[in-house]
Amino acid sequence: MKEHPTIAKQLARSGVSRRDFITFCGKLMVAAPFGLTITSFLSPEAVAGVVGRAKRPSVIWLHMQDCTGCTETLLRTSQPDLATLLFDIISLDYHETVMAAAGEDAEAALRDAMQQNDGKYVLVVEGSIPTGENGAFLKIANRKGIDLLKDVADHSAAVISMGSCSSWGGVSSSTINPTGAVGVDSIVKNKPVVNLPGCPPNPYVLLATILEYATTGKPPALDALGRPKFAYDRTIHEHCPRRAHFDAGHFAAQFGDEAHRTGACLYKLGCKGPVTHAPCSTRHFNEVVDCWPIGIGHPCVGCTEKDIAFTVPIFSTVEIKGALPPSTYPMTTPEHKGISPIATGVAGVVGGALIGAGLLASKKLSATETPKE
Repeated sequence: MKEHPTIAKQLARSGVSRRDFITFCGKLMVAAPFGLTITSFLSPEAVAGVVGRAKRPSVIWLHMQDCTGCTETLLRTSQPDLATLLFDIISLDYHETVMAAAGEDAEAALRDAMQQNDGKYVLVVEGSIPTGENGAFLKIANRKGIDLLKDVADHSAAVISMGSCSSWGGVSSSTINPTGAVGVDSIVKNKPVVNLPGCPPNPYVLLATILEYATTGKPPALDALGRPKFAYDRTIHEHCPRRAHFDAGHFAAQFGDEAHRTGACLYKLGCKGPVTHAPCSTRHFNEVVDCWPIGIGHPCVGCTEKDIAFTVPIFSTVEIKGALPPSTYPMTTPEHKGISPIATGVAGVVGGALIGAGLLASKKLSATETPKE
């Protein structure tokens, strides 16, 4: 049986300083600020003690019907960077995109990882699972994708659906759904399944979820849709940087107008932030400030919501329920710094449906209503 060392021992073996490890744990606390068990301490040092004692979790990553966007965002993590993430924090024992092995060697690596960590590894699935035509739309090493998923899931400790496609079928399941695409939890019923919807989801939410298993042996607290509450328990609207304009009734009417350029609310441009549960507004992607849809001036498309993403047209408005105005109204005319070209570039590379947040509150505006200034 292959025994993985503790995370602390592996980091020391690799020459990673304690300072850098504590910095990483601080990042972990930011990624999971609302109740993850391992971050319920008072300091990054205390979190480092708990995480460091955990055995490095074995991770097997399968690709189904996907664009590899979720892996792309993983590749752009910087604290920790990819090498540290793969070789020191977790043990990524099989991943078609980043592994050096190919062909029979790759399949042998999968078999070995399953045998050596039977019942202990975390399975991450990227992409939807085709069920049409008896699963014949996808084959990997001459095995149907659905059969491969069932086999690897049966020997895992838990399963994580990485992205909207593996969480419920994503873009592949929209409209006529020719391949019969479904999410992992429609197939896997005998193991705990954690859904991390997003197009793509934040990679630190994935890492925090995996480390929760490593330290406690259990998944984090989940909502009714199987999403971790620490990342999906509130809407983008609640922490939107344009929220003050929403509360004051200032809305952008079209892209590029003065209101849009100076940070007005994007609700009338189709922002789905009022109904989208996601951590984008509090945790930007890959340490780049404003690297998320609203940060680059685009309304949110609701990519974490099954009944919104790839279903409701991007520029259509949504009904707002339960949004209440604050007791005080913040300033709505701060100096606007403009849109960062770095954030725009990274968002363009990372995002499949990365596109932002903005909102309304107690009354619904029609598409033709002119907001009051």
